[in-house]
Amino acid sequence: MIDRQITRKTFVFTAVIGSLLLVAIVIIGTVLANRQTMNATDEAVSEVSSFYLEAMADRRAKTITNLINNNFDQMEKALTFIEGEKIESQEDLRRTLGKLKSLLSLNRFAVVDEDNIVYTQYTTYTGGTRHAFLANETMEDRSISTVFLYGSSKQLCLAIPTPGLHIMGKDFKACFVQIDVKEIVDLLAFDDEGRTYFGLYSGKGENLSDTELGPHISTGNIFEALNGDIPEESRTKNAANFQNGMEGSINFTADGTEETLCYVPIEGTDWQMVVLIHESVIHDRIRDISEKSITTSKNMLIIALVLVVLFAAILLIELKILSHHRLEAEKENSRNLHNMANTDSMTGVRNKHAYSDNERLLNQRIQDEEIEKLAVVVCDVNGLKLINDTQGHAAGDQLIKDASALICEYFTHGAVFRIGGDEFVVLLQEKGFDTMADVIREFNRKVEENIPKKEVVVSIGYSTLQPGDRQLHDVFERADHMMYRRKKELKEMGAPTRPAS
Repeated sequence: MIDRQITRKTFVFTAVIGSLLLVAIVIIGTVLANRQTMNATDEAVSEVSSFYLEAMADRRAKTITNLINNNFDQMEKALTFIEGEKIESQEDLRRTLGKLKSLLSLNRFAVVDEDNIVYTQYTTYTGGTRHAFLANETMEDRSISTVFLYGSSKQLCLAIPTPGLHIMGKDFKACFVQIDVKEIVDLLAFDDEGRTYFGLYSGKGENLSDTELGPHISTGNIFEALNGDIPEESRTKNAANFQNGMEGSINFTADGTEETLCYVPIEGTDWQMVVLIHESVIHDRIRDISEKSITTSKNMLIIALVLVVLFAAILLIELKILSHHRLEAEKENSRNLHNMANTDSMTGVRNKHAYSDNERLLNQRIQDEEIEKLAVVVCDVNGLKLINDTQGHAAGDQLIKDASALICEYFTHGAVFRIGGDEFVVLLQEKGFDTMADVIREFNRKVEENIPKKEVVVSIGYSTLQPGDRQLHDVFERADHMMYRRKKELKEMGAPTRPAS
């Protein structure tokens, strides 16, 4: 009866909400369509405003700044790595630079000694005339410069001083990386259908990226290209902005088309990021907005129809969900009860009941000869009775918890059970079996270290399944005997134990 009432209420509630949503969608769709049409022109103008262009330029400039900062960070890590390596020859140094290329992705990383000799992964050369940051005998701070190689190749050179770096019997004054400008252009490139252009320019207006800033400016000097298209006063002002690392914008007309470009300095360099957009974007944007308005109206109608179908389906599905939730709740309760019955409340590991269940299953598999890799580790906590008698049962309980945590820490690939007050068993198969020797060795080493520290001590014995074994208990007995021998060894080493009666 209760279930039927809940279902009826859900039906009524869903129907009311569905109707209200459908009405709201129609109203909102109409309002949005009208508003989009009314604001289309304003949106188009906003798209090509100087703020829009500045944001585009600033976003790309920040991308380059982040690239520069990331490379500086990687260089600092590289220096730390080099200082930790034993480098006695150029061959050792080149090998180390090769490692850095793989580890930190520093493709053109090099170091410079006190004589301005540059060492790269593949070669050595004199860098005094090639790199401006080596002009002084010492380097005080980070350096960012533009390097022109092999005629037209341009690279961004990032350098930092390396005080205290001494390898191969020499003092080294700096390290640097070179980033090809083409790689930076590829990082910034995007598909804008020829409506927007960007380029990297030097403080003198020279094109560094070899990217066209529209057909009028092309790849040449930006101010030479604009000569005659803008007033001399504007040309002088913007050229000064370039030189002084200031941002700004330029409006001009080329071949009857209104053009707007914006430039933003790239922090730490003498570069400018320049972005240009055509006036035709306005018309394209208006057309796009109109088409989007029509598409929006169609989509609203389609959504309304789909929602009608969905609400009808939801009403039917809710009945199934009610039954499904009840069934899942029953399953969850069953799982919780099963977990509670098989979990030791003090330590959180599996208990003796769970061990008995596993023992029955393993006995059957042993008799059917289905198991090849199986080991039993028997663990016993040393000194529990002594702790209980001298410090109380609360301290004894904590000792059991610490012992359980230690066992679980090392036997990560085994099933851990607490089968008695201070007794644990670990069952090892597959990977746990394969790594057993190393784990037991490390565990015993840790236990022996704990003796003088007065920390938890656990005696363990282990055994593996043998051809003549017919049940798990056969393996357990051998492990148990070894555990008692180990307990005696640890006692002789000074492990805590109950007083003689």
